[in-house]
Amino acid sequence: MLNTAKNFLSEVVSLGLLLIAVGIVLQVIFGSAVPFVGGDIVANLTGLIGTLGDGGLVGLISIGIILYLIQKA
Repeated sequence: MLNTAKNFLSEVVSLGLLLIAVGIVLQVIFGSAVPFVGGDIVANLTGLIGTLGDGGLVGLISIGIILYLIQKA
């Protein structure tokens, strides 16, 4: 039961990362907000990176945790 839930969540995260990657590519190609995502993906990512960068050590630890979770999925 737990393995089924973990596999499902892993697939959901993988799908989400794929949609983000496609959104970034489409935004770079077309130069505007991508309609199916509903926002400015590149601006949101740069804002997130800026916020984590302003956090100093806490931001560095957060980035490490995020990368670990993405790699594990």
